[in-house]
Amino acid sequence: MSHPYGTSADIDSGYAWFRLLSAALIGTIGNVGMWSVVVVLPAVQAEFGVDRASAALPYTLTLLGFGFGGVVAGRLADRFGVMLPIIGGAIAIGLGYIATGYSQSLLQFAIAHGLLIGLLGTSTMFAPLLADISHWFNKRRGIAIAICASGNYMSGTIWPPILQYSIDTYGWRATHLMLGVFCTVALLLLAPLLQRRPPHANPVTDAALAREPSPALLRLSPGTLQGLLVVAGLACCVAMSMPQVHIVAYCADLGFGAQRGAEMLSLMLGFGIISRLVSGLISDRIGGLKTLLLGSTLQGIALLLYIPFDGLASLYVVSALFGLFQGGIVPSYALIVREYFSPKEAGARVGVVLMATLFGMALGGWLSGVIFDFTGSYQAAFLNGIAWNVLNVGIVVFLMWRRRSGQRQASRPPVPTRRRDLARA
Repeated sequence: MSHPYGTSADIDSGYAWFRLLSAALIGTIGNVGMWSVVVVLPAVQAEFGVDRASAALPYTLTLLGFGFGGVVAGRLADRFGVMLPIIGGAIAIGLGYIATGYSQSLLQFAIAHGLLIGLLGTSTMFAPLLADISHWFNKRRGIAIAICASGNYMSGTIWPPILQYSIDTYGWRATHLMLGVFCTVALLLLAPLLQRRPPHANPVTDAALAREPSPALLRLSPGTLQGLLVVAGLACCVAMSMPQVHIVAYCADLGFGAQRGAEMLSLMLGFGIISRLVSGLISDRIGGLKTLLLGSTLQGIALLLYIPFDGLASLYVVSALFGLFQGGIVPSYALIVREYFSPKEAGARVGVVLMATLFGMALGGWLSGVIFDFTGSYQAAFLNGIAWNVLNVGIVVFLMWRRRSGQRQASRPPVPTRRRDLARA
């Protein structure tokens, strides 16, 4: 089915901003699958009588599905437009929550989350939206990507307290059934707002891209740069996942109750929205790499603060700081891809890098549970996250060093051919 294309006049226009807000709203609703499984973790653990690592399995499978599905959905969006994948995702999310509501074992619950909610559902509501919105902005691409990505954190801010209240009142099964119906209906109504496909190549965008860096400036092949970004994204999100996945269970273990943990998760992601918006403004001035370094460094500091401070008030403060520090990290990767690769490759490459970040969240969520089961404490899990964060920072520093070296080399005047030949002789 063919859908109308935008034009060069739509770039940075009022329609582009309307489309951006629509995409953020879709992300707010559609990304609930990433956070509902965190809130329900203690209830599921009690229901099926499993350990903490096993209870984290549904989250892990959801994030794995989210990652793989984002690459596939991105390719579909490049070919057919972003509306059709969103419609498919809306239906899958509804079926997924209905299936989880009727699941009779942890394995059934986990498969429904991983396959329907993760792979076929929420995967259509993040990476494809970021890649799509990057085509509609030129001057404010950084803040546009940040606003679109904020839909994910807005989802994490709004949904956890609502879901925890519903779980306490109606039970987790009824909550999942109601959630599935609401998400499907709302997303099917919103999807037509993104019917128009991105503009074809246009002079404004091409002129702007001509001034942007390329992998050659880093003296790296496209494949090598992609690989480094994948490893960095994986590492940063292993670190990021520790508080986001386990803060509800952590608070329950400390005796503060799951509701307090849900409030901290909401607070964390609420400040993450602020972080994403501010980072978007910053990235339009200093670029994606420097913004990524700033956010990654601050994330490491916040993780360190969790170790000595475990009181109720201090955990609220540290959770807010964690959200404020790390919210701009993931959108920075999408911006870096647009800065260093051809726009024709945006959908696939953004999908691959964001898949790595989601794999990092999945690995980190599971690994933290394993470490907790082995040590009986989350302290070692926080240290594990800090170690992964150091790896991420190291890769970003390396890329910045390569860029600086490449800029110096490019600024040197070329050596005359005859002089080079004499020097070789």
